[in-house]
Amino acid sequence: MHSLSFKVVGGFNAGSRMNLPRRVPEMEVGTMRCFGGRRAFGRSCKIVACASERNIGDGGEGQSQSASTSRSRSFLSRSETYALLKQQLEVAAKAEDYEEAARIRDSLKLFEEEEPVLRLRRLMKEAISSERFEDAAKYRDELNEIAPHCLLKCASDATTLGIRVQVRSVYIEGRSQPSKNQYFFAYRIRITNNSNRPVQLLRRHWIITDANGKTENVWGVGVIGEQPVILPKTGFEYSSACPLTTANGRMEGDFEMKYIDRVGEQSFNVAIAPFSLSILGDSTEAF
Repeated sequence: MHSLSFKVVGGFNAGSRMNLPRRVPEMEVGTMRCFGGRRAFGRSCKIVACASERNIGDGGEGQSQSASTSRSRSFLSRSETYALLKQQLEVAAKAEDYEEAARIRDSLKLFEEEEPVLRLRRLMKEAISSERFEDAAKYRDELNEIAPHCLLKCASDATTLGIRVQVRSVYIEGRSQPSKNQYFFAYRIRITNNSNRPVQLLRRHWIITDANGKTENVWGVGVIGEQPVILPKTGFEYSSACPLTTANGRMEGDFEMKYIDRVGEQSFNVAIAPFSLSILGDSTEAF
């Protein structure tokens, strides 16, 4: 888990590639766009990172945690298989081995029909649409047991003191190598200042958790090398990325900001609500 720190040209979507150099010294990759007004920039960003692992209790909770860990590992293994199949399909198609591509396509289709997480998601969605909420609750609980990350959307939306932060993540298949446990996720962030005062984004803090429960904290100055000033009723938008060694994970954090229309203002934190990093994705629409 890392956070990327150089710029690339263009946005991203699920089918596009982000052109990154082979050697990545620091990770906050991205492009940015301001909307609704002018922009102001600050100095380049530097990252200081530390890592810590979650403590696992013992005693009476041991067996329950062991069962939960076993289910999580099973889901992780299936996710890795799914990612590997998609990569093999791309390789076969590029090599014009269409017989092999067709075989892998059929395997993928069967996998998608039988994969428990995808099946439970589909059943939960159908239950909600037909107002069978008791069934929806049952499917939700089953999902929570086998893959807790899957109940978290690949998008989040939070407002703090009139500053709205929206995030949407996608899996970038072309930059991932499942056979080497390398999974690449891109995300787009939109910050909208709905307050009546101008603010400046000073620092960022990310909490990145992989599917094994390993958590890493990442701090840095600004975003993608900028410390943007965001005027009232305007916004700032940028794209970045996060590589993981597991096929699923989550991110959350906060931006440190301050009002700049008065001298001596104290800084404050703006929440970035949790969102999922998942190769399975979800039906969340881009903002």
